[in-house]
Amino acid sequence: MTISNITVVGAGVMGRGIAYVSALAGFQTTLVDISKSQLNDARQNMRRIGEKGIERGKVSEAQIENLFIHLHTSTDFKKAVEKADFFIEAVPEKRDLKQTIMNEAEKYAPKHTIFTSNTSTISPTELASYTNRPEQFSVMHFFNPVHVMQLVEIVRGLETSDETVKKVQQVAEKMGKETVEVNEFPGFVTSRISALVGNEAFHMLQEGVASAEDIDKAIKLGLNFPMGPFELGDLVGLDARLNNLRYLHETLGDKFRPAPLLEQYVKAGRLGRKTGKGVYDYTKKGE
Repeated sequence: MTISNITVVGAGVMGRGIAYVSALAGFQTTLVDISKSQLNDARQNMRRIGEKGIERGKVSEAQIENLFIHLHTSTDFKKAVEKADFFIEAVPEKRDLKQTIMNEAEKYAPKHTIFTSNTSTISPTELASYTNRPEQFSVMHFFNPVHVMQLVEIVRGLETSDETVKKVQQVAEKMGKETVEVNEFPGFVTSRISALVGNEAFHMLQEGVASAEDIDKAIKLGLNFPMGPFELGDLVGLDARLNNLRYLHETLGDKFRPAPLLEQYVKAGRLGRKTGKGVYDYTKKGE
């Protein structure tokens, strides 16, 4: 089976990033969301990423023109799924929402369609159970920002077939990504490590060990991380970080118990860049 048409559901930070690299790779890509304004914002965001990529010599003008020839946006879920060879769910980390998306997609997707989810923590076996094709399901975990980060974690569920893993790997590689194959376990590989580092950073900030700026600086310069834990948390969303920690705490034990300060930030609506304020204040001039 040749994979030509990819449908990405969810036009948030991750979904739009996945649609960008998919269309750039030459796949006919449909980005689906219930919100037209979210889809318009996603398209504008991709245009800005493309322009910066041209300025930096990462992509050519012809590649970006070709990207927008291959990119389609839609609020018509049924129509978008009916033509999909490959389906990528990229909605927020809420089981009920993901179940609804998978159930609906199963109604309309062709029999050959491969189903994937960009979840960073939820069991692929559980997600596959929301479809009638568990052998054609795997997690395809991208990293933010998608157009920059090279890795995709391919996580097998109980019944994921070798052929499905091979197809997912081929799609990821065509998108310019490196892959690792992971057996199902809560948090996979990267989310477990990232959650621990980010949570410990909040404990240190709460204890007054150092300022947020100095903790980030120490991690970047001392451990050679490309971003500090607070910069990363603000980028992906502190609510998403908290949800991941709660799930890992539930499944793997007390070492993943969320720091009280992180819980406070989320309760206060300080979720990161998307709300203008997280650990850092992005409403200030120059931020």
